[in-house]
Amino acid sequence: GPDSGIDPEVCMSQSPNRDNKLYCEASSLATALTHRIDVQEITPRDDVEVRGRILMEEFGWEHGPAHKVWAFGPELVGPNLLVDATKRSKSNPNLPSVNEVKDSVVSGFAWVAKEGVICEENMRGICFKMVDVILHSENIKRSSGQIIPTARRVFYAAELASRPRLMEPMYLVEIVCPSQALEGINHTLAARRGFIKEKKQREGSPVYNIRAYIPVAESFDFDHELKIQTNCQALPQMVFDHWQLVAGDPLADSDLKEIICEIRTRKGLPPEVPPIERYKDWEGRP
Repeated sequence: GPDSGIDPEVCMSQSPNRDNKLYCEASSLATALTHRIDVQEITPRDDVEVRGRILMEEFGWEHGPAHKVWAFGPELVGPNLLVDATKRSKSNPNLPSVNEVKDSVVSGFAWVAKEGVICEENMRGICFKMVDVILHSENIKRSSGQIIPTARRVFYAAELASRPRLMEPMYLVEIVCPSQALEGINHTLAARRGFIKEKKQREGSPVYNIRAYIPVAESFDFDHELKIQTNCQALPQMVFDHWQLVAGDPLADSDLKEIICEIRTRKGLPPEVPPIERYKDWEGRP
């Protein structure tokens, strides 16, 4: 998802025939909103007025965008939103509006929500706002073949401009153990970037109930290592719990860049994240 601490930058991309321009910005969704989409309390099937009122009253959205959510993604229900924030031209109301290419823009959004620009993994917690369009007056000049790849490019440009962050899945680990196993548990968790969330001793007993978090990426062979460190006195149960931001800028931090390079190479992609210039066009530039 994008960095929530910066102002979004409007990016523009031109269609291959140079007859259409799409303008978009990306910003982060509130964590609470992302969660409510996850648990399907807010869905694309909601009444537009009801959902719009929730977005305005509970999350501070403006009236227009709150009532013009075009799509959720990926898979039509995921925790990323595409919003129409364009305004019709008052000086020339006969110009084609973004509604003329809505289906193509939504198709481009579905594509990028499933394959983000960093690692071609699912995006999470991003709101893309279409803020303006300049479209050719003839339908054939603004066909899906022109608009879908342009929408993909402008979404990728907006994502890169928003200083995106990596997120990783976290397991909730539940452990029942005697007190003498606590040191081994702490050591094993710390070595894998895990930490204890809650530790409770059973009343009248030396046995503890522990709830901890560990990144899924660090969980391979965790149970075996835990047995070694605790002399088989701790048996963990792990289940996916949530997504967590990874500290650091994936486009600048050397350790994160190495991880990204490994992921991209494993997928058969060029090891480096493409520069924003591949997706963003500039006014007046041929």
